[in-house]
Amino acid sequence: MANKKEVTAPNVSVGADTEQPIQKCTDHSISDYDENINSFEKMQREMLRQLDPSYLKTVSMAALYDTVFDIQTPLIDGLLQRGTYLFVGSPKVGKSFMMAQLAYHISTGMPLWEYKVRKATVLYFALEDDYPRLQKRLFQMFGAEETGNLYFATECKTVNGGLEEQIRGFMQEHPDTGLIIIDTLKRVREAGGADYSYASDYDIVARLKALADSYRVTMLIVHHTRKQKAEDIFDMISGTNGLLGAADGAFV
Repeated sequence: MANKKEVTAPNVSVGADTEQPIQKCTDHSISDYDENINSFEKMQREMLRQLDPSYLKTVSMAALYDTVFDIQTPLIDGLLQRGTYLFVGSPKVGKSFMMAQLAYHISTGMPLWEYKVRKATVLYFALEDDYPRLQKRLFQMFGAEETGNLYFATECKTVNGGLEEQIRGFMQEHPDTGLIIIDTLKRVREAGGADYSYASDYDIVARLKALADSYRVTMLIVHHTRKQKAEDIFDMISGTNGLLGAADGAFV
């Protein structure tokens, strides 16, 4: 009877006969690593530089020429450019009627006096009106042809009391807004708190302009003229030159 061969587990040699671990493939090289380190260090140096009290942000002429900026098209060709403007007139001259006309045409995209209009949502702070009066005026002007892109507010907070946050909230809900009308400037100033100096006049319009610029919308701020006559029509704007100094322009 033949002897049965013992069956034993095969001797496994170290390394060569076993399955080798899968090598991780990578496209990163030492030079890429060094480049990332250098980029990080450069960013760190720039951050420290900006934290220095003596830091002054500048841009070279070459960099300025190489920058591509978005071109802001006018809301109404040849009439209303993008920016922040004062709309000034004497009491009861029809400023609110004019604002309603602009607001309606921009919200519908209808041409105004044969000027091309770009359609956009409009926010109109009609702060010297109430809703029944607004309804009557709009029906007299436009009949039953309503639009869903024109929004009215007859009450709001002051500039120092939260108006900016209210506008930002509206912009989040209506990012297609192109025009904001504030009728009138007096209604969004602190009651009895402002000293109406050049600094305070400049500051209130500058803050509204900064907000409008941040959303790239046009803002019209309705204001009134002074009683005294003047040779320069812009000197008829009630208040100091700070109002016009902070705005992009004015219609008087």
